[in-house]
Amino acid sequence: MLRSLFAGISGLRSHQTMLDVTGNNIANVNTTGFKSSQVVFQDTLSQLLTGAGGAQDGVGGTNPAQIGLGVRVAGVTTNFTQGASQMTGRSTDMMIQGDGFFVVRKGAETYYTRAGSFDFDSTGQMVLPGEGALVQGWMAVNGVIDTTGPVTDLSVPAGTVMPAVASTSATYRGNLDSAAADGTVLHRTIEVYDTTGTARTLDLTFTKSATGWAVEATDGAATVASTAMVFDAAGALTSPTSLTVGGVAVDLSTVTGFAGLDTIKADSQDGQAAGTLQSFTLGADGTIMGSFSNGMKQAIGRIALSSFTNPAGLEKAGGSLFRTTVNSGEPAVGTAGTGARGTLAGGALEMSNVDLSSEFTSLIVAQRGFQANSRVITTSDEVLQELVNLKR
Repeated sequence: MLRSLFAGISGLRSHQTMLDVTGNNIANVNTTGFKSSQVVFQDTLSQLLTGAGGAQDGVGGTNPAQIGLGVRVAGVTTNFTQGASQMTGRSTDMMIQGDGFFVVRKGAETYYTRAGSFDFDSTGQMVLPGEGALVQGWMAVNGVIDTTGPVTDLSVPAGTVMPAVASTSATYRGNLDSAAADGTVLHRTIEVYDTTGTARTLDLTFTKSATGWAVEATDGAATVASTAMVFDAAGALTSPTSLTVGGVAVDLSTVTGFAGLDTIKADSQDGQAAGTLQSFTLGADGTIMGSFSNGMKQAIGRIALSSFTNPAGLEKAGGSLFRTTVNSGEPAVGTAGTGARGTLAGGALEMSNVDLSSEFTSLIVAQRGFQANSRVITTSDEVLQELVNLKR
């Protein structure tokens, strides 16, 4: 049989594969996080008719004579260039700007994806919609996230409680008017908390007399008697620079005594009441920040990203997921913006990187390639027919 017949058949098969890949790319033009593929062709073995000959005295060298036996698909490569961004406004949508993949778990297997359209299930677990794969990261313990430990399922369960913290220190700052009238009394209060989160009012009373300012303090249970306040010539407080009321150390070291200004105020304290989770936001570094009923914000967890030495070696597993192979390299799991991992943008999604103009061009090339190889088969058949017709 003619070699051209089988070469034409191999061309049909290869260009059919190209049509399949191009069709799949076009079908996923609006798939979030989809990465397009490209077919790579390669010629097959060639039949050697005449070997090469070396040059000799009076005779030149000759080149080998070979006839190719067709084409084959050498591989289907994945294009991991960045897709366009689409703003969604959803707080649970995340887009990777740069290299890297989100890490998700489905059953006992770990997958990787560029699709960051996350949601929460009835138990508060962060999942990929449709697949139900659990997003991986690090959960916080009392607001502290240890990114050096192993990744785990991320969740934001309803009713999450921020524990109460007892107040141990408070700070007062500002100026006491050294020219204030005798008998002037200033009350400055601040709420402090015990170990159960029960609030009490810490009240500092500043009283002006002929000898200067004095301060006394009470929290309703404990009391510090009136103590004279001493300022140096530059207006800085020299004594007392602190008071202890009911276990709370009150810092007065920044209080000043200049004339004409009355700005003394309670500035801060380090305790808090207990609170329940009200809402949350996703930060650019992947941190899930919770807002609690006590007015405080605290980190709940952080999304993990993974990078690969050879991302093109990953295997598509469906659902916009990838799995590792022996040629992808081991995943390097870490935080966004570190190593070879990109940064995160909240409220946006990465769209498909399919270029329709390029894909339609590939479609035409595949179609014409298929037609040309069909013509080779037709011509070979006609030659065989002429050969058969020699005997009538």
